[in-house]
Amino acid sequence: MTIQLYAFDTPNGRKISVALEEMGLPYEVQVVDIGKGEQNAPNFLKISPNNKIPAITDPDGPGGQPISIFESGAILHYLGEKTGQFWPQDLRARVSVMEWLMFQMSGFGPIPGQVHHFIALANEADKHYALERFMTENRRLYGVMDKRLAENIFFAGDAISIADFAIVSWVWRNARHKVDLADFPHVQRWYQAVMARPAVMRGFAVALKRGD
Repeated sequence: MTIQLYAFDTPNGRKISVALEEMGLPYEVQVVDIGKGEQNAPNFLKISPNNKIPAITDPDGPGGQPISIFESGAILHYLGEKTGQFWPQDLRARVSVMEWLMFQMSGFGPIPGQVHHFIALANEADKHYALERFMTENRRLYGVMDKRLAENIFFAGDAISIADFAIVSWVWRNARHKVDLADFPHVQRWYQAVMARPAVMRGFAVALKRGD
């Protein structure tokens, strides 16, 4: 049965389209144009009470009953559990996946998101302090990732996981938050390898905004 993906063309939306493609799950996109405030529509709030994208509805949820899920990390976790893919059964390996998924959710998402916001401000005085603060922290996070990937093929070890899907969607915006991947060669190696995967390319190619 077909999953409904409620999303827009953002890193958090892309991480779910990538995961769905990698897992081979049938899905349809329901564009939620956050630029037009569609995330505040009553019908969407029933699915995502925090009025954020992405969200999914799965007609074939646990016990064969429909389920809706909001928050991208929770969706990735659910899809990994549902399919058994990119979600190791070994507890030690699973801990590593969760660590790096939480790293993305708590840091490498909110921080570059702040860079995206402040870099767009027209008033230089308004954005100077904030950009200095958040761009410094953003580069620190890239350094953490680079160190990890110097010793591991993927974030959780030798196998790609939902943590990689979460993180790649934010590295995808590296030019927007003014980071040259050449400064972080292990991140660059990993990024190029992940983005070359056919399912990942399909996940980034799917239209998540109207007119694509």
